[in-house]
Amino acid sequence: MLKKHLLLAGIALMLSAGILFGCSNQPTAWTEAEAEILRTLWIGSLPELQPDPSNQYGDDTQAASLGEKLFFDTRFSSNGEVACATCHDPEKNFQDGLPRAQGVGTTNRRAMPIAGTAYNPWLFWDGRKDSQWAQALGPLESPVEHGGTRTQYVKLIQTYYKDEYEAIFGALPDFSDVSRFPEPAAPVSDEIAAANWEAMSVEDREAVTQVYANMGKAIAAYERTIMPGQSRFDQYVKAVLANDTAAETILTDDEIAGLKLFIGDANCTRCHNGALFTDNDFHNTGVPPIENLPEDTGRTLGAPQVLADEFNCLSKYSDASPEDCSELKFMLSEGEALMRAFKPPSLRDVALRAPYMHAGQFTTLEGVLNHYNEAPAAPMGHTELEQLFLSEEQLKQIIAFLKTLSTIKK
Repeated sequence: MLKKHLLLAGIALMLSAGILFGCSNQPTAWTEAEAEILRTLWIGSLPELQPDPSNQYGDDTQAASLGEKLFFDTRFSSNGEVACATCHDPEKNFQDGLPRAQGVGTTNRRAMPIAGTAYNPWLFWDGRKDSQWAQALGPLESPVEHGGTRTQYVKLIQTYYKDEYEAIFGALPDFSDVSRFPEPAAPVSDEIAAANWEAMSVEDREAVTQVYANMGKAIAAYERTIMPGQSRFDQYVKAVLANDTAAETILTDDEIAGLKLFIGDANCTRCHNGALFTDNDFHNTGVPPIENLPEDTGRTLGAPQVLADEFNCLSKYSDASPEDCSELKFMLSEGEALMRAFKPPSLRDVALRAPYMHAGQFTTLEGVLNHYNEAPAAPMGHTELEQLFLSEEQLKQIIAFLKTLSTIKK
C-alpha cells in the first residue's frame, strides 16, 4: 500500500512539473533546454539598457523632451509636411505600413520599426549607421525622405527651439547672417545646396554640423524611450518558468505548437533570437528583388558607408572614445557573406507590421513563411535558407505563434 501511495505521489509530482519537463504528450511540456530558450526570448530577459558612449545626452530627459518635439515636427522637411513620425507612426508601431517609405518622395526600402533599437549596434536594413543619433540624421538630408538641408534645420532650431536647445547643449551660434549661412546648404547631391556649402568657411560648416549632430542626439534620446511592451507570449513564458498552471490558459494549442516549431524544426531562432527576436546581424535569405527598383546588395553597400560616415562612433561628433567603438573597428566589411544580406528586424508586433522584408516583398505572414519553407535560390550571393518541408498546418501554427508577440494594449 505504501508503494502505491508513493507511486501516486510521484505521478502527481511529475504532472505538476509537466509544464517544463517530461509529459511530452502535453501541449505545454518543455524540456530543460527548451525552457532555457524560452527564457532568452522572454521580455523579462531584456538586459538593462546601457548608455550609448557616442551620445552623452542619450539619457538626458531634457534632450528626450526636445527630441520628441523634433520627431513630430513637419517643419524639418523641404515641403513642411514630413516628420520622423511620418514613416514611424506611433499608431502603427512606429512604422508606416507601406512597402517602401514615403517622404517627399519614395524610398527603395521599407521603414523599419523603432521599438528597442537602442539595443541595436547597426541601424537601417544594411547597417549603414551605427547609432540611433546617426541614423536620425540620414533621412533629414535624404532627397526622398525629409529633403531638407543643414542650414535650414539649424535656423529652425534657432527660431523655434533656441531656449530648449541651449538648456541642453549650450549657447547656439547666430545663424541669421545669410551671407555666411545660406539656405539651402549641405553636403548633399543637390547642386545648389552643395555649392553653397562649399562656399561657406570651414568654421561655419563646423558650427552648423555640430548643431545638426546635436539634433540627432536629442531625437535619439527620445527614441531610446521607445521599447516593446509585454505580449501574451511573455505572459506565457513567465508562467512556464514559474511552473504556474495558469500557462495552460494563456496560449492555445496551435500557438504553443507554433512556438515549438519556431524554436525547433523551423529554425527561426537562427536569426530571430534574444528578447527582441533579432540577432542584429545580416543575412541573405534569398528575398526576391522588386521589379523596376535599383539593384540592392544590402550589407555590401552598408558596410563601407558606415565606415565612411561622418557621424559614426569614431567621428569627431561622437562622444565615444576609440576603445568604445569595437563594433565599428572590428566589423566584417567585405566578402561574399555580405552580398544581399539584410538585418532581421525585431519580430515583436510583427503581425501588425505588414508588408514584410526590406522592400515590402511579401504582403502577408503566409507569404513570408512560404518563402522560408521553400527556400528558393538567392538572386545574388548565397541564401542561408534550407528547405523546411513544413506542412500547411505547421505554417499556420507558426503564424498563430507570431501573433502572440503583439504588445498587450493597456
